[in-house]
Amino acid sequence: MLGILGTSAQGTNLEAGWIELIKETPAVQAEWAARYEHGEGVTQSYDRAMQLYCAAARRGHIQAQYQLGWMYANGRGIARNDAQAAAWFRLAAKKGDALAQRMLALVDNPAKAEPANCAEPVDPARKPPAPVMVRNKKPMSPQQAQVAALVNRLAPDYGLQPALVMAMIDAESGFNPQARSIKNAQGLMQLIPETAERFGVRDPYDPVQNLQGGMAYLRWLLAYFQGDVRLSLAGYNAGEGAVVRYGGVPPYAETRAYVERIIRDYGQLAHPPVTPVTRPAVLVHPRSPVAPEPSSPADS
Repeated sequence: MLGILGTSAQGTNLEAGWIELIKETPAVQAEWAARYEHGEGVTQSYDRAMQLYCAAARRGHIQAQYQLGWMYANGRGIARNDAQAAAWFRLAAKKGDALAQRMLALVDNPAKAEPANCAEPVDPARKPPAPVMVRNKKPMSPQQAQVAALVNRLAPDYGLQPALVMAMIDAESGFNPQARSIKNAQGLMQLIPETAERFGVRDPYDPVQNLQGGMAYLRWLLAYFQGDVRLSLAGYNAGEGAVVRYGGVPPYAETRAYVERIIRDYGQLAHPPVTPVTRPAVLVHPRSPVAPEPSSPADS
């Protein structure tokens, strides 16, 4: 391994000699590409991330192929290009990467298929997509307007699209900060006591605390399921453990209805990347479609 890697925490020698990474193994290239993508120990540079991911992906590195698909699909440091996203996801999917297979299903359009390449110029200063703010699709009540103002203010702190959070609040509590379910889920985002404690919420009926706890959990889920909105919503409703056990949205009628309702309101299947606050999930092989359907989630 290159000697410069030992001083990368300061980013000094690496800033001057990073191009030497192009000569490294695909695993090392992919590792440093991720660091440049997220600015971990080095100055964030989508340009360098793309070059290193490309170098690794051309040599068959599955995670690098997936990450290139993700960057193209989300316009992360490069112009959004669904055809290129599909091309890179397809390469990883052919090698059995389950997440790439799911993402390919979302962006693939055989009529516009093209070979994977890294020829498109990269703008290293390009920022992630702007947040989708809450739109007034229909007149809001004064209480809904107050909640929307809080969501628009707080959501960017968690890297979340306010429109997704609002769709969840509508489904969870109908914008009632005093809502309480028969399972003791409380407040605007219906936090159960265990989740409230996990994310430092002392008063789940306080709108700001509840939103902060719910958004912290949603960000965690989006990081865990790498931006997959359906899986993240299923995890919020049924618990991330159920999603992992079933290898996808659990076969609970309540959870599936919940996911589809919010997806319909939000209108997106993928969310822009959030801070990687946890390692990605490893899903088990999906169960048979004829698996028995429990009457309700194991937890919520």
